[in-house]
Amino acid sequence: MPNPNQIAAKLYTCRDLLKTPADIASTLHRLRAVGYTAVQVSGMGPIAEEDLRKILDGEGMVCCATHEHGQMILKEPMRVVERLSKLACRHTAYPFPKGVDLSSEGDVAGLILDLDHAGSVLASKGMSLSYHNHSLEFRKLGGVTVLERIYAGTGAKHLLGELDTYWVQHGGGDNVDWIERLHGRLPLLHLKDYVINQENQPAWCEVGAGNLDFPKIITAAERSGCEWFIVEQDTCPGDPVDSLAQSYRYLVEKFAEMA
Repeated sequence: MPNPNQIAAKLYTCRDLLKTPADIASTLHRLRAVGYTAVQVSGMGPIAEEDLRKILDGEGMVCCATHEHGQMILKEPMRVVERLSKLACRHTAYPFPKGVDLSSEGDVAGLILDLDHAGSVLASKGMSLSYHNHSLEFRKLGGVTVLERIYAGTGAKHLLGELDTYWVQHGGGDNVDWIERLHGRLPLLHLKDYVINQENQPAWCEVGAGNLDFPKIITAAERSGCEWFIVEQDTCPGDPVDSLAQSYRYLVEKFAEMA
């Protein structure tokens, strides 16, 4: 069963608290006090990789993964390799298909080729490229979802998965089914809960406070070889560190029950 040291915080959740190096140091200190020992780097202000690594090391934390600019991943993958090396990190994820028309056979085919190439470069250096989905990849093209096309058209060692549980649900997919499809190809999982708010609209909330069945999701992910369970919440009702703390406590409790 997974253990609490596999729980990471997606720093995009705290983006408003990460504008300067001093902000970054303060927020990482708070997250470490909650119990997090790992973070996914995303959404922060400018800071040298060496300085960020020093802060993480000082807190006894690691960078488990990053999100990098999509065009840099696709067109300059060696720059990604260099950045990950400085952060002592093996994983990154392609964040969003910006500028790609997912209703176009040509655009989708081009994206798949670029992802496969970039992933092969990272794999050759002992690193991994994963794909971070939203709900738009659940559109069908030729009767098949774009997400299915992406994974079918790339090498299993070239493009791995960073499934996002909220967006799988939002897109009409089944989280456990998708986790099982990516068996052995899912190092990263974004744990993000899904709730229907008072306006009858889907919304984000703390993990365990919504409708997703996380014990089933976590069990399936552990069986599929997931390395990192990354908590993310796009919007929070108050201090995002408080929301990440609530999610962390829920997950630690569930991990203990599942042991």
